[in-house]
Amino acid sequence: MRTMPTFPLRGADLAFSVKTFAAAVLALLIALWIDLPRPYWAMATVYITSQPLAGATASKALYRVLGTLAGAAAAVAIVPSFVNSPELLSLVIALWTGACLYVSLLDRTPRGYLFMLAGYTLALIGFPAVTDPGSIFDVAVSRAQEITLGIICATLVSTIVLPRSVAPVVAAKVERWLSDARGLSRDVLLGGGGSDADRAHRLRLAAEALEIDALATHLAFDRQADHHAVEGLRALRLHMQLLLPLLGSIHDRLAALDGHVGGELRALLRHLADWVIAADDREPADRLRTDIDALRPSLQGNSSWHQIMTTSLLIRLRELVDIAEDCRALNAAIAAGTDTSRVPLAFRTEQGIAPARHRDPALALWSAAGVVIAILVCCAFWIATGWADGASAPMMAAVACSFFATQDDPAPSIVRFAAWSLVAIAVDAVYLFAIIPAISDVELLIAALAPAFLLFGVLIARPQTTPIGMALGANGATLLALQSTYSADFQSYANSSIAFMVGMVAAVVLTRLVRSVRAEWIAQRLLRTSWDTLALTAERRGHHDRGAFVGLMLDRLGLLAQRFAAIPEDDRRELDNLSHLRVGLNIIDLRRARHGLTETALGAIETMLDRLAAACRGRGIGTGAMPAHLLSAIDVALLKTLDEPVAAAKEDALIGLVGIRTGLFPDAPAYRADSAARRSLVA
Repeated sequence: MRTMPTFPLRGADLAFSVKTFAAAVLALLIALWIDLPRPYWAMATVYITSQPLAGATASKALYRVLGTLAGAAAAVAIVPSFVNSPELLSLVIALWTGACLYVSLLDRTPRGYLFMLAGYTLALIGFPAVTDPGSIFDVAVSRAQEITLGIICATLVSTIVLPRSVAPVVAAKVERWLSDARGLSRDVLLGGGGSDADRAHRLRLAAEALEIDALATHLAFDRQADHHAVEGLRALRLHMQLLLPLLGSIHDRLAALDGHVGGELRALLRHLADWVIAADDREPADRLRTDIDALRPSLQGNSSWHQIMTTSLLIRLRELVDIAEDCRALNAAIAAGTDTSRVPLAFRTEQGIAPARHRDPALALWSAAGVVIAILVCCAFWIATGWADGASAPMMAAVACSFFATQDDPAPSIVRFAAWSLVAIAVDAVYLFAIIPAISDVELLIAALAPAFLLFGVLIARPQTTPIGMALGANGATLLALQSTYSADFQSYANSSIAFMVGMVAAVVLTRLVRSVRAEWIAQRLLRTSWDTLALTAERRGHHDRGAFVGLMLDRLGLLAQRFAAIPEDDRRELDNLSHLRVGLNIIDLRRARHGLTETALGAIETMLDRLAAACRGRGIGTGAMPAHLLSAIDVALLKTLDEPVAAAKEDALIGLVGIRTGLFPDAPAYRADSAARRSLVA
């Protein structure tokens, strides 16, 4: 077993631990007072539910209540119907748990906790009730009461006693992210952004944007959070997400113009770099926009690649000014608590109804199958041996397999959870058979429990040791099984503890056999899915909500960033440069131009998108590099677009085509109108 890591004690951690222990004691005392059959479940629920931030505790509490009620209702409906057929009952409970886990894994929001809990709650209630099915309704009701009591106590103490709001934490993360993004923007504008360190910085910002997004979901449950801040943060996060691929696009265009950046443009880039990084008293954005527009060349059918890239760069610089100004305005409005819907925004965005998230139905089904098999194997062992306390084995298999199902290889985490649960078993044994028998009143009992459970709370408060604290706190409270009278029996305790560990061991063994995969396999699967998404975007002619597409691709990017070390070197460069995301956004830019283009240009773009979709499908199944005929199709589409009469449509189409070309063919020779004309004749 690994030794427990040591960290300096912080006041916030200790305060959280004291609050959690107070809530647990309150829940236990109320449960004893109203004579609930298993008061220790109320105490354990506090340690399962409590989070250092009040909003996170409230959101988890709501979903835990709903999940418990759903699982309890399922127990009442299912157990009496199948109690005379234990094999069939085991199958039904296993399938219910697996189905709920499948939905939970697809949801990938805090709401997913509801479905996961509904799944294993049926196992927690149903398996112990097999020997006494007539009491299933009373057991389900009491379990719901005990858990709800624990949730209420945890939520009240968290939100009333020295509450830690989510809002300041999110605000600090957003401010730090914007500061880092301003620094990266300055580096890109001054010609940097292409080193390994810069790419790692860009990837880290993408991952941090997702962390902010995940943390912000708890704001709606935070009593101290302002409604305007919640709404404003949605708009700000969308701008933050769009900023990263925009910086990648600017870097690509500057790299393509290397050695051909004129003096006026170079001066503008330095001016813009100073403006982006400035904290206060900045030059008005409108003046910068005027300077940018003044340098834009007029494009014709015979325009050079240098002119095209310069125009494309200046358009992206205009977007950078707009997004940077919007981010500052929104962040200031959020800090002031004003209505962000009245903030005038310069950048055009399409806001989705909800953040899009990556979903993998096949992998979710695989994880669900793993928990079904683990439960059935434990049930088979229980039924075959006739073990009186064997119900704990399938219960713990259901809990362990569900809790860690989101990981590539859940087995190591289950092993660690089991190891620290074994420590909780040992600690409880000392309490039950050496300390508690000598205690005669509740005050002494609370004082005796305080040292261990305060330590558990400190461990939960720290991200590095949260799993350890959860294993010790939740299992320690559950296995301690405190009642109104002392009735501990060593043989019964040993049997239930052994059954508990059998379930954990079964979960580990079956997870290794059925579910464990390597991180690189998941990473390759995510990369293939990104290519498939690009193919679908091209086939749908860019009919993607811009915000939803960015959210989906950045969510996928965050999942890839967690597995960065397992990704092959060639694929890392695509990941660092956000190439999938940028190409997809450029396809969406083409959609904006469609209604203003002539049939000639539109036909060339349609042909290009068809070839792009086919090429992306090929990359999705690993068939090699992008084909040369796709580059030819892009150049032909550029040629046709440059002759377009409608300036706005030409601009949108140009942005999209240049972005697709530089994103997919960064090392290709410069576009030439005469070569494109010859290709057009061949086509």
